[in-house]
This record gives sequence, C-alpha cells and structure tokens, in this order.
Amino acid sequence: MGYYRRIRDLREDSDMTQAQVAAYLSMKQPQYCRYERGLRDIPTDVLIALAKLYNTSTDYILGLTENRH
Repeated sequence: MGYYRRIRDLREDSDMTQAQVAAYLSMKQPQYCRYERGLRDIPTDVLIALAKLYNTSTDYILGLTENRH
C-alpha cells in the first residue's frame, strides 16, 4: 500500500475532510489532494505533520510497519 492510500485512510478514520487537513497543514485543498492521490511526493515536513496529527509514526504512513501506534 502506498503512503497516499494510508494518508487517505487515516483522514477518513479521523472523520476529517481534505479541506480540514489542508488547513492544518497551511496549504490549499487541491495541493493536499495531490498527495492523497499519489500525484506528488509528500515532503518530509508534511509527512511529520501528518504523523503528529494522526498520532502515528512516519514509518506507518510510509508502509514500513503495520503497527499504527
């Protein structure tokens, strides 16, 4: 599973919209959407911010572990 699938699943599990996550990351929704669709590589600072938002590890988001916490 690619990271883009994981960040979408994490967002949906948290009952958040793309617009809410984009606002948290201080970016516009279309830019965040490109990460979720796998059209753009996710920058390290965004990856870390998403891990903090969802209380998980960057390794989980990147698919290096199945352990969410």
